[in-house]
Amino acid sequence: MMASSYNAKEEDGHVAVAGGGTIKNKKPDNTAFKQQRLPAWQPILTAGTVLPAFFVIGLIFIPIGIGLYVTSNNIKEFEIDYTGTDISSPCFNCSQSFSWNSTRPCICVLPFTLEQPFESKVYMYYGLSNFYQNHRRYVKSRDDSQLNGDINSLKNPTKECEPYARNEKVPIAPCGAIANSMFNDTLDLYYIDPNGTRIQIPLTKTGIAWQSDMNVKFRNPGSNTNLTAAFQGTSKPINWHKPVYELDTNPQNNGFINEDFIVWMRTAALPTFRKLYRIIDKKNHMTPTLPRGNYTLEVTYNYPVRSFEGKKRVILSTISWMGGKNPFLGIAYITVGSVCFFLGVVLLIIHHKYGSRNNSADIPN
Repeated sequence: MMASSYNAKEEDGHVAVAGGGTIKNKKPDNTAFKQQRLPAWQPILTAGTVLPAFFVIGLIFIPIGIGLYVTSNNIKEFEIDYTGTDISSPCFNCSQSFSWNSTRPCICVLPFTLEQPFESKVYMYYGLSNFYQNHRRYVKSRDDSQLNGDINSLKNPTKECEPYARNEKVPIAPCGAIANSMFNDTLDLYYIDPNGTRIQIPLTKTGIAWQSDMNVKFRNPGSNTNLTAAFQGTSKPINWHKPVYELDTNPQNNGFINEDFIVWMRTAALPTFRKLYRIIDKKNHMTPTLPRGNYTLEVTYNYPVRSFEGKKRVILSTISWMGGKNPFLGIAYITVGSVCFFLGVVLLIIHHKYGSRNNSADIPN
């Protein structure tokens, strides 16, 4: 019998060589994990397990989808396009003559009618189309340290803000392309009562930004409550009509912590998007927030969109526990549930028709 040349070091990945030494072998260690000898469980799919799974998924997803779809349809939404591309639009003249360099505001009034009352709290959005806030250079064109109140970044904006970092060698606050293109139309809503009197709808401008943004990402520079002094030595963005410390008369909603500014700085993922503009609070439980009837939307047209062939719109919407109006999730659940249920029926018929032929066959080991 030949003597065994087994060496224990071979199991550790070492191979003996002449002269008594060892070299590292590239072979994996002889362990259950590295040699894939761990115990495993491989399910055997049979009609008794697959068919109930299809039916259960269908019976669960379809009711959930119907509930989501009905909830979405119960949300009331009204949309007004005020781009002014159509010659019959009240905003046509404003859209043709206005540009970033315009100094005189252009005002247009759009009448509309609500056929159904809006009972609960109403959220007022502005919407833009064909505006690519997700462009890589656009998204990076900001200075988060400056927006967080850092004094050094206020005077020395990051190079990511170029070419909107300085204006005639004076640092811009806030810097960057995102801030420079901030939406600045002014929207006012009026209700026309049966007597023909215009009643202005009160719009709440606070509470529209994320609390995480308000409390963490955005702060005014220094501890000086006088924002004019805090922003001294800086310039307003090129396309802005007024500096950042004049965005609001309320000191709790001015400067970098202005909520309209914070909402705009959260960039959208798609070229067609909407952002929250104002909230219309419900006064009491007896009357609807927006009763049925005639209204007018008064627009101070400051934001040009012709240069990028964009569109502007105002959306009035209620919300539910699942958010705003979006039937996609309900349709997706109904579609998946229906497909699973249909496949379950088809496979059941196939199993009933052809499965009996293999009942006597043994499952191989």
